[in-house]
Amino acid sequence: MKSQKNHNYFMNMAIRLALKARGMTSPNPLVGAVVVKDNKVVGRGYHQKAGGAHAEVIALDEAGTRARGATLYVTLEPCAHFGKTPPCVDRIVNSGIRRVVIGMIDPNPMNNGKGCAILKQRGVKVEAGFCQERLSFMNEAFIKYITRRIPFVTVKVAQSLDGKIATSGGDSKWITSDKSRAYAHRMRQFYDAVMVGVNTVLRDDPRLDAWFSARHPAKVIIDSQVSTPQNANVFSGHSPVIIVTVSSPDGQATQNRQFLVDKAKILEVKEKEGQINLKDALKKLAQRFEITSILVEGGGTLIGSLFDEGLVDKVLFFISPKIIGGKDAIGSVMGKGVPLVNRAIKIKNLRIRRFGEDILAEGYVS
Repeated sequence: MKSQKNHNYFMNMAIRLALKARGMTSPNPLVGAVVVKDNKVVGRGYHQKAGGAHAEVIALDEAGTRARGATLYVTLEPCAHFGKTPPCVDRIVNSGIRRVVIGMIDPNPMNNGKGCAILKQRGVKVEAGFCQERLSFMNEAFIKYITRRIPFVTVKVAQSLDGKIATSGGDSKWITSDKSRAYAHRMRQFYDAVMVGVNTVLRDDPRLDAWFSARHPAKVIIDSQVSTPQNANVFSGHSPVIIVTVSSPDGQATQNRQFLVDKAKILEVKEKEGQINLKDALKKLAQRFEITSILVEGGGTLIGSLFDEGLVDKVLFFISPKIIGGKDAIGSVMGKGVPLVNRAIKIKNLRIRRFGEDILAEGYVS
């Protein structure tokens, strides 16, 4: 029992280290590590960015010769393959570590148990499976990306109490409070990309910047006709802009494309029922740009289509205590919807928070 408590204590310490790099390691996972000898921490480390040293290596560097005979706690199974850095298992064995306690097995098919097997073969004691629920949540985007090669998709909505995101005339500023909008902007830094439909660009002309971060996510526009204005605010700032379109635009769209090609990356995807094939779009965003996570911010048509296609993983619904009304006002989730109430999309692990007068409903698509 004492050993179990120690494992949880030091694993939680490693988790806190890993979270220091939240939003900075993509397409790699968040990983933290601590080296413990005689019940004292002698080395700490966390993976800080893709291509940089892994958490285990940083922790072992700090521990130095004190690593011999010590225990290494690491949130994710050490890698056994060459990537941008050498295999961590070799460094662990050579350091003289006696035991490795692992939070969760690496879901990456290139590793997935191989690191544990090699450590055991070379005489290192291995224990795995601690704080796994928390670790799966922490690396939810990486897990989906590495196992399915498609980004983790979160839908963010700012709506009135009656489910509207704009009036019938298109006015939407501002439905939710300053506190809600500030929090939503902070969320952007934790995603690889922010996605909107072209109608949102035409109606609201957003910048889609992350106000509070040195890291700026890519801006993805779903635009089948390449009608994004050349002077749109999305082209301001330093973030790359990706315009997702179909491969056979009409003549007018082709002309606008020629002007936009210097401002944005044009990503051609398959069609589906005359519209952009969103699943193909997500797959190509992952394959070509290593986008592991996307925050979708509108509009109702795009969000509805993503729900229709079963492509949404998580929801963030900011609800303001206002009634907009009107049958022609714009709803937060459009698309085809479901034919029967008993087939409605269910949200699990729902969490409710307050931002001033607003409510945030956060949960996962079941």
